[in-house]
Amino acid sequence: MATLLAFHAHPDDEALLTGGTLARAAAEGHRVVIVVATDGLMGEVPEGGAPRLAELRDAAEALGAHRVAHLGYADSGHGRELYPDPTDRTRFVRADTEDAARRLAVILRQERVDVLIGYDENGGYGHRDHVKVHEVAARAAKLASVPRVLHATRPREGLTALLRLGRLLRLVRGYDAGLPRYTRRRAITHRIDVRRYARQKQAALAAHASQTSGTGRAAPLLRLVLRLPAPVFGLLAGREWFAEADAVRGRGLRRDLLEPAGSGNNSQR
Repeated sequence: MATLLAFHAHPDDEALLTGGTLARAAAEGHRVVIVVATDGLMGEVPEGGAPRLAELRDAAEALGAHRVAHLGYADSGHGRELYPDPTDRTRFVRADTEDAARRLAVILRQERVDVLIGYDENGGYGHRDHVKVHEVAARAAKLASVPRVLHATRPREGLTALLRLGRLLRLVRGYDAGLPRYTRRRAITHRIDVRRYARQKQAALAAHASQTSGTGRAAPLLRLVLRLPAPVFGLLAGREWFAEADAVRGRGLRRDLLEPAGSGNNSQR
């Protein structure tokens, strides 16, 4: 059995990008660890703790994850303006990459991680915290000698049209017309079928009530998909994509995350 660690920027990212894969890995007997860089809060942590981290713990339970950890940073926000740091912690994008990588590497060593999941170099759609995740994950993997690093992503082709449709239907608001960035299809190495784990993924998304019930840009779309019957949700969100770092391309898509995509003499362990 292997240990997978999914490193994400904010609470709810774990469900959106990797929820089905993590639920599948846990169901197959692997150890699943979720680490988030930020607590999803823009200001000081309220008395009693960060509510979005509590939602994350509920989501992790729905997915069958064994451990949840937070690196201790604050959300850096979406807008062009970067607000000052809260008084009690640093915004992730301002964090020293080496320091953040060392924090993550401690957990990687503790868990003897076999597969580290981060983001592609674009940070998916370009959020500054997501780009920082890519940088920190790459450095931490070297510090902890993790043998395999995969980038959670989506095929770039087709997503732009889907996003435009969402804006036309007023289900998604505020995204730049040039998005999404993500990864070209030819660079993707793994496509994981997670339709059997649609209920777990949907439950994990529902656990993030602050995001689905709020007025955020994607909240209307999230509310819509949470109302779908699980089989229909599985048809729409039943596949997840990954690009393995340093993999040899052109060997076909892998259907199992633990199956290496193939590489040269570039193992880090």
